[in-house]
Amino acid sequence: MTIDSHQHFWKYDPKRHSWITDTMAVLRRDYLPTHLEPLLQEQGVAGCVAVQADMSEAETEFLLQCAAEHPFIKGVVGWVDLLDQGVGERLEYFVGNPLLKGIRHIVQDEADDRFMLRPDFQAGIARLESLGLAYDILIYPKQLTAAVELVRRFPAQRFVIDHIAKPRISRGVDPWWKKQMQALAAFPNTACKLSGMVTETDGFRWEREDLYPFMDAVLEAFGADRLLFGSDWPVCLLAGSYESVKQVVDSYTGALTGTERQLIMGGNARRWYAL
Repeated sequence: MTIDSHQHFWKYDPKRHSWITDTMAVLRRDYLPTHLEPLLQEQGVAGCVAVQADMSEAETEFLLQCAAEHPFIKGVVGWVDLLDQGVGERLEYFVGNPLLKGIRHIVQDEADDRFMLRPDFQAGIARLESLGLAYDILIYPKQLTAAVELVRRFPAQRFVIDHIAKPRISRGVDPWWKKQMQALAAFPNTACKLSGMVTETDGFRWEREDLYPFMDAVLEAFGADRLLFGSDWPVCLLAGSYESVKQVVDSYTGALTGTERQLIMGGNARRWYAL
């Protein structure tokens, strides 16, 4: 069973989605389950995990409603304010819905590269483990050292690195990025998504071979039992179709064993998010 571990839905709103700039015109429209489902069927993908793109509880409610109405959405990674002293109460409210599988904060946009080490943020993270929720780490490479320290402090919390921490693909593998990813992978409670790579290229121009060295690096670091396929649809449309993005991972994993391929293409998502 193939599972897309990372995609988004939204009803486009210029204010709420102000991160969609003039150069991203293709994203300035609604992207809903009815738009994704036929793409999944065409590509033989059995289900997906919907991930927040807006830091609001309304977004979390919206995604959970989408999942309730469309069984192919197997789980939701939502948002609550982890900095709020009342975060425990809000988490308790949302985990009443079994479709909530994880939480994410858009850390990549925080000015402080050590944001994840704030005491109030870590107090929020401390609430997730007992509720069985994963935490998705969305960062740029400059925030990797803080991510390593965060994971070190919470050895029993499941963490998933989104988009292989968004390295500059067109510049080739940065040895420092690779070393930090290895440091993260040294903790067995971390996994990494093979997602979001095509949009980290200059001018959104890429060939499959540009991505392979990065996948080699994270495969070496995390192993096949801690890598998850994700499309990052519809954001991926800036640089390629759903089919072309999936084919990159399909072609790469074609050289692995059948068991390794099954883990990356779905087994790990089911396990890491308790789908």
